[in-house]
Amino acid sequence: MIGGHEIAVVDREMLAARMVDDCFYNRKRRGPPRLIFDANGQSVSLIGRNPDFAAAMAAADLIHADGMSLVTASRILTAKPLPERIAVTDFIEDAAVAAGRHGLSFFILGGTDSRNEAACDELRREYPDLRIVGRHHGYFDLSESSRICALVRDSGADVLWVGLGRPLQEIWCARHRDELEGVGWVKTCGGLLGFLAHEERRAPRWMQRTNLEWLYRVMHDPMRLGARYLVTNPHAVYRMLLHTARQPVSLGGLPVGEKGMPVDARF
Repeated sequence: MIGGHEIAVVDREMLAARMVDDCFYNRKRRGPPRLIFDANGQSVSLIGRNPDFAAAMAAADLIHADGMSLVTASRILTAKPLPERIAVTDFIEDAAVAAGRHGLSFFILGGTDSRNEAACDELRREYPDLRIVGRHHGYFDLSESSRICALVRDSGADVLWVGLGRPLQEIWCARHRDELEGVGWVKTCGGLLGFLAHEERRAPRWMQRTNLEWLYRVMHDPMRLGARYLVTNPHAVYRMLLHTARQPVSLGGLPVGEKGMPVDARF
């Protein structure tokens, strides 16, 4: 428990293996998908201010640490530190390779139509074995959500990537989970499509490792992000100090999937 989030103690390789297990499992069961969200300083602050977002995060089956601040907090405040930061912009590489190797398919939802198309083209170029069975921009009216879910179901996608921006993407996923039966994973991805489309750039590695990626982003977009980080960073630190448990919660006793990863009995 870090800052009010239940964070999975996993690395990128373990998370990709879990994706494969869960998707194969749900191909047989054809039930609702697992919700896989990520957390950072912004989300830690937001759960203390937005009840709808907090409820959506509580509905997640697994949350991984996208923000280095959570990894740092785990090293200082807990008995079992997180093994690494799993940034979505890094994890997409592991997920795409694993999906291509095991025959899993993706549906990409989010961004403008041109950004979405460019992101899908980049994934196909980088990972020729990956099957992208559908895509849709993220600028749809929420009244169209059932139609979007039908498109995803009909595509036969194993993993739905949802990049609608926080907190909308988490709330949307939680509300429409039951309309996505047969999909194995619903994975939030925030601004991933912008990076895949080469419209945005990552911070240098040293800034990522030292928890300064937020500063890099502010320097490149001060009007949009400056005020947000001035508010969320201190609030996130306060919440991590107040809402972090020293001892982790064990997942022992859950049934094991095809690749050896525990499968949540709720699934």
